[in-house]
Amino acid sequence: MGEWLGVLLAVISSMLGGTAAAVTRYLVTDADPVTLGIQRWGIGFLCVLPAALILRVRWPQRGDWLPVAALGFSFFGVFFVLYNIAIGYTTAARASLALSTLPLQTMLIGAMFGVEPLTARKSLGVGIAVLGVFAALASGLAAAPVGAWRGELIMLGAVLCMSAYNVWSRPFIQRSSALGFLAVGMGAGAAALLLVGMVTGCLAVVAGFGAPQWVAGVYLGVCGGALAFILWVMALQRTTPTRVATTMTVNPVAAALLATQLVGEPFTLDLAIGLVAVFAGIWIATTEGRRV
Repeated sequence: MGEWLGVLLAVISSMLGGTAAAVTRYLVTDADPVTLGIQRWGIGFLCVLPAALILRVRWPQRGDWLPVAALGFSFFGVFFVLYNIAIGYTTAARASLALSTLPLQTMLIGAMFGVEPLTARKSLGVGIAVLGVFAALASGLAAAPVGAWRGELIMLGAVLCMSAYNVWSRPFIQRSSALGFLAVGMGAGAAALLLVGMVTGCLAVVAGFGAPQWVAGVYLGVCGGALAFILWVMALQRTTPTRVATTMTVNPVAAALLATQLVGEPFTLDLAIGLVAVFAGIWIATTEGRRV
């Protein structure tokens, strides 16, 4: 039950992440990548920290604080700045499809460091999902924005940060708690982004936001930030990094559906076909346990 609960939590998290991609696409014309990061993780941290304090969670051990903060900086800082840059070049759905290569990169890194064995069935499932991603991106290139490939290439590189976070998080979560681990990491990422924003003057952009931008920003912080990643680290606590990462292929569905309403992005047949392959891959990779 724990494995399946972990997969379910990760699916819900990925759906929230997909809607956050559409909201980011909506905001990206009004704010730079660093400001978007500050808004998402600053608000997210303000939600996560009080919850951790009220629930009296177990915090990371003293010797773990530096590596947990480093993981948080890499993920909530570096990854999401690159993520925001990528979405500025392409559509929310296509960026999320590129993000769906996360299972492949997580699986390879996990196998490389001996964290998770690389089985034939898991490899087949992830391979099918990733082929679906690349097929959809390649076949729909003619209808994509000019220079969309740049955003997708940046996203592919950025996914390495999230893959490392997935693979190396679990031992720290098990020695502390999901919420305590998340609060320290998210706080480190938010603090780094805030410092960069203060030095570069990016924070001044927020003063020009109207009500729609603030509503979108609060949603980004609360649902796409705090709630999505509370569920994500809870999932990492219960199942393997690759199984959690494979649910990221749900992300483009939520991104595409919301982006059609927010910014008028088309949901094409190419994307739909790619997503069918993605879901087939998820099923294959996450049902391995039944045959063992």
